[in-house]
Amino acid sequence: MLRFLLRRVLQAIPTLLILSILVFAWLRSLPGGPAAALLGDKATPEKIANLNHVLGLDQPIFVQYFSFLGRAITGNFGSSLVSSQPVMSEIGTFLPATIELAISAMVIAVAVGISCGYVAARYRGGVADNVVIVLTLVGVAVPVFFLGYMMQDLLAAPLGLPSQGRQAPGINATSITNFAILDGVMTGEWDAVWDAIKHLVLPACALATIPLAVITRITRASVLDVFNEDFIRTANSKGLTQPVVRQRHVLRNALLPVVTTIGLQTGALLGGAVLTERVFNFRGLGFLLAEGIERRDYPRLQALLLLGALVYVLVNMLVDISYGLIDPRVRVR
Repeated sequence: MLRFLLRRVLQAIPTLLILSILVFAWLRSLPGGPAAALLGDKATPEKIANLNHVLGLDQPIFVQYFSFLGRAITGNFGSSLVSSQPVMSEIGTFLPATIELAISAMVIAVAVGISCGYVAARYRGGVADNVVIVLTLVGVAVPVFFLGYMMQDLLAAPLGLPSQGRQAPGINATSITNFAILDGVMTGEWDAVWDAIKHLVLPACALATIPLAVITRITRASVLDVFNEDFIRTANSKGLTQPVVRQRHVLRNALLPVVTTIGLQTGALLGGAVLTERVFNFRGLGFLLAEGIERRDYPRLQALLLLGALVYVLVNMLVDISYGLIDPRVRVR
């Protein structure tokens, strides 16, 4: 298992290097160069030349790249052009909100998606199967921002759920880690915990719709494939009970493609749920990314792009490791 893990870590290194080259090239491809983009309307030839010298952009391209790579490795992305705060400090403040939202959405998507996918496969062609297929198509087709606005208008007031923000203004919660729920548990402020959970319900449900639909369809297809395998017929002919067949044979063998889907969807959500966070004014990485694009905050954007890439690589590594735990045959390939 250790050799399998080491091989996956070594494979991730060139991936991250390639992604760093892409981000570096993107910065150099901006109209007029990074200096002109950073200066905006205030750009003059003299100011551009001075900023190029300050940023080291007048040095050879390889020197610039390795300087950029060194700063990225140490987490030094400079200061935001919007807030004048260190970019990594901003990310540390806003990242917990996105993690809370993404985890909540994936818990909903995984729990409901796998269950619905299995039920649809088990009753293939029946009412349950057709209902699940229709609902998954709707889940993929309806834009997240539109679904979010509908939830705000139709569900927030009747269910007594907040439609904006992470916590109510009247909640005097103690902030330790910037994780609203965790901080409330650590300090024993249970009113703050309950308020944070209520603020998560609508945005998490809205954000979960697409991964839920995808996980449901993948689970259904995978379970149907496993149902047709010879070892399932053998298990049934041996007289094993249906719960044993479902848990030990069907679900475990159907999990590999589902785990891949869960990993990719989690990476996408952690990369910043821009639309959901904007609709519900949920100030996380999506909020930072949207503001960075609007205000042309390139130090913030390059940090968020590399962070998103790192998250995808790490999540895919975890997916590969889970493969080895689910199916030991993967470790020797």
